[in-house]
Formats: sequence, C-alpha cells, structure tokens
Amino acid sequence: MKEGEKVNEYFAKALTIANKMKAHEERMGQNVIVEKILRSMTPRLDYVVYSIEESNNVDMMTTDELQSSLLVHEQRMNCHSGNEGMNNL
Repeated sequence: MKEGEKVNEYFAKALTIANKMKAHEERMGQNVIVEKILRSMTPRLDYVVYSIEESNNVDMMTTDELQSSLLVHEQRMNCHSGNEGMNNL
C-alpha cells in the first residue's frame, strides 16, 4: 500500500491481482490473501494491523471482513484529522 492510498483503492488492486493468480491456477486461500494485505499496510496503519491480529482469528478472516475493519479505522482517522483542523480555527 502506498502512503496516502485509500483502503478501497488498495483492496481493488490487491484483489485484482489475487483473481488473476487464481485464473492462472495459483492456489491461494483467503487466509493467505488476508495475511499478505496485512503485511503490506503502511506504517500509519501498524496499530490497526496489530489490533486486528490480536482481536481476530486472522486464519478465519475473509477479505471482506478485513476490508470492513480497515475502512472503519480509516474513516475514524479521517474524522479525527478533520476535527483537528476545526479545532485550529
């Protein structure tokens, strides 16, 4: 994931690659995709990755569940950064 890239944008790219690999008969389960996505997150999301790994069974997590969780955290971060801007006025 690139710095400043949105979670939805990154998931679209990652899942496109995973689907192409499956089309070429590469065997890759949901858990492998979830782990690869978690490892590729930017440092600003490290605490989110740690909390997901600690609170959920990553081996049983689907990409949809992971995406939902990351989107919630991204929205909260955006909301907090927006509130900080309002406080500075």
